[in-house]
Amino acid sequence: MESSTLFLLAADALLLLHVLFVVFVVMGLALIFAGHARRWSWVRNAWFRVIHLLAIGVVVVQSWFGVICPLTTFEMALRSRAGGRQYQESFIAHWLETVLYYQAPPWAFAVCYTVFGAMVMGSWFGVSPRPFTRRREED
Repeated sequence: MESSTLFLLAADALLLLHVLFVVFVVMGLALIFAGHARRWSWVRNAWFRVIHLLAIGVVVVQSWFGVICPLTTFEMALRSRAGGRQYQESFIAHWLETVLYYQAPPWAFAVCYTVFGAMVMGSWFGVSPRPFTRRREED
């Protein structure tokens, strides 16, 4: 297999990872509220909730500082090594524009991410996670 093909496969794998990250963040919040309504206990799992909050927190902070996601940067580097096409804006901005024909300035995405992050933070009060517990050692 040619090295350019390997770089493109790696870039596509990274793109898939990025999409899964976005799905985790977006669907995670939807599942928290749906799970609360349906009394699913796993939505109160402290580890799930901390990881979910940290995930959107990283996105919000990156958008405030105008930092393009490292996953996007790495994906574009792989595509460049393979001689493939690249995009200049952020991952979300690119795919929203591509899929939905939607254009917005970077500050609009920062506002959306911040509002979504506030919703995730609000879910900590509306659907509180269970506290972390230590596992007891068996004698």
